[in-house]
Amino acid sequence: MSAGLVTGVALLGALAGRVALPLARLSARARPSAATSAGSVARPRGAPSGAGAGRRGNPLAVTLAGASVFGGLAAARGGDPALPAYLAMAAVGLALALVDLARLRLPDPLVTATAGAGGLGLAAAALATGAPGRLLAALAGAAVSFAGHVLLALLPRARLGFGDVKLAAALGLPLGWLGWPTLGLGLLLPHLLNGVVVLALLAAHRVRRDTLLPFGPALLTGAWLAVLLA
Repeated sequence: MSAGLVTGVALLGALAGRVALPLARLSARARPSAATSAGSVARPRGAPSGAGAGRRGNPLAVTLAGASVFGGLAAARGGDPALPAYLAMAAVGLALALVDLARLRLPDPLVTATAGAGGLGLAAAALATGAPGRLLAALAGAAVSFAGHVLLALLPRARLGFGDVKLAAALGLPLGWLGWPTLGLGLLLPHLLNGVVVLALLAAHRVRRDTLLPFGPALLTGAWLAVLLA
């Protein structure tokens, strides 16, 4: 993909970042019993309310994040017919990350939208390229990711919530589409990234060992990096 097109996609990502802020605010205000699943853990006492989700998001930071995510995907996967699916999932993922950071929750409608965007986009790519086998690989990737994270969530003292499990399954679609090595990398990277962040926060005395932290952003970042490195 040419530099001009990459720049254009990056600008589209910046717009997606700006749209993600009000979307995250609206989603965070929804009733947890009807519209959200616990992410890493349920929201602890004293955690920010839904209105806080919008205020905590720095517009400039989110705009730059959107541009970086979209631009990176365009530069690395510009010739991939599944690029629109990656971009659609990334757009919803920005809002998911904001809500999880603010509320330690991953709204079901946004997770469903992520899975739907990925599934439909990859189905269209499979149809356009005449490669239905890759769509089956994507579905297999989602199934493997779901099963693996269910097992992790069931481990004693696990802090992985069912919202994380569902998001991991959705992200397994593009990872499976790109092949088993990419799927393996996409499953490993979030846990490595989360571990580094936790160690850094502990060293800086910003958190304690029992502090509840979101895992959704690590899932999204790990999947994004795996797609870039595929």
